[in-house]
Amino acid sequence: MSPLLDVIAAAAAVAGLLAVGALALAIGDGVAGAAVAGRPIRVLPLIAAPFARAALAARTGSTTTERPDGAGRAVAPALLAGLAALAMVLLPLAPGVALADPDTGFVVYSAAVAFVMIAVFLHGWSPNSTLPLHGAYRFGAVALSFQIPFLLAMLATALPAQSLSIVRIVEAQASLWNVVREPLGLPIYLVVGLAVGFWGPLNLPDGDDLAGGTSAEDAGLARWLWQVARLSMLVAVAALGAAAFLGGYFGPILPGPVWVAVKTGLLLAAMAAAQHLLARVRIERFVGVAWVLLVPLALLNVFVSGAFLL
Repeated sequence: MSPLLDVIAAAAAVAGLLAVGALALAIGDGVAGAAVAGRPIRVLPLIAAPFARAALAARTGSTTTERPDGAGRAVAPALLAGLAALAMVLLPLAPGVALADPDTGFVVYSAAVAFVMIAVFLHGWSPNSTLPLHGAYRFGAVALSFQIPFLLAMLATALPAQSLSIVRIVEAQASLWNVVREPLGLPIYLVVGLAVGFWGPLNLPDGDDLAGGTSAEDAGLARWLWQVARLSMLVAVAALGAAAFLGGYFGPILPGPVWVAVKTGLLLAAMAAAQHLLARVRIERFVGVAWVLLVPLALLNVFVSGAFLL
């Protein structure tokens, strides 16, 4: 197979994984909402709902504001989805099966998470409107608060592997998963994951109190594309979390890719439940908790991981 065909096949594989994961999260969100509200769970309507929303978005006209940054509005969802794809490229699906295995995979993933701030800020800046810009600045404050806990939580997973490669991090969990070695790591990571995907209790840049925040001026296909990009980022966060903390493809009987899907689905289910079980927090409260509580806990988690290594 030629290098060009290899690249196309890899891109198709990543796009397929993200599409399936985003669809599963959308359906899971509907199931969680019905369960919390006490409504009967009807499988077929819940499965059809994401497709119906996509069809409605395609038929709905777009909106515009005075002197918007058209290029920015187009680039923002593409950048967010691209960052999700970059993270998924690093995911090992089975022993020796990974689209990319750079020695600095941890650094690449960290950079993808950091650049989410640029995508969200661009999405809020480009409409040239007050509420979207307010949402953009909100995410800037949130991102500066969760970056250090995220880096420390991921760094603790690299210590047993003595490597920054995501593949090596998974291989180091052959006998013991990192969630056992460092029990604080996964809860911290999930909190950060909700913030990265601005989902559930940490949906601050697109909050209802801002009439949709960075999406306040979006409608139709543009709004749908932004939501798909956000779901894709959440899928990437869950998949890399399963690799870093839950042993990735390790598990009995079932093939490695199945275990990756199951573990990713468990983390996505937790995120879907958080959307309906937890109230949205105030931004100043989250910033305070991130600096005062999450950073010390993440440092403690690094020390615990180091003690296991010794």
